[in-house]
Amino acid sequence: MVTNRSDSEINASAPAKKSAKAVKGKKPITPIRQRLMMTWLIWLVYRLLGLPIFISVFNPSSPDIIGGIAWQALWLIPAFVLTPAILRGRSPYVLLIGSMFTLVYLGASGVVLFTRAYGSSWAEIVVYLLDFVLLLAINVWLFILLKRLPSMNNVVKQPR
Repeated sequence: MVTNRSDSEINASAPAKKSAKAVKGKKPITPIRQRLMMTWLIWLVYRLLGLPIFISVFNPSSPDIIGGIAWQALWLIPAFVLTPAILRGRSPYVLLIGSMFTLVYLGASGVVLFTRAYGSSWAEIVVYLLDFVLLLAINVWLFILLKRLPSMNNVVKQPR
């Protein structure tokens, strides 16, 4: 004998599959935020202190370390302004602006690396390459974090 089933009985298990898929599709933000924070802090310290010290050691003309640190501090003013927002890692708008700034830093670092590749020692090239790699990692973590944060549009505000 044939029984007629209603649509609610046939699709009774469908919502359970959707909710499990929604939970599975939601990726954690905390590990990416921690990686971004650590990479950002390492890059800031390296760029502010490590780069001038290493360049002074490896460059045959021995440039002034204090002058290099002062120049890097001046160059890093936008990064210092963005540091609290990067360390929090919650606001998609600020992280998007931070991503744009770090892309500028990445481009400038790549240009410096490219120009130094023709007249510098291997040790200097490695110093600039490390700066470039750290900035590339920051941009990758920012991109992944921005993809995992809630959408900036289609936000439904709850009534008060």
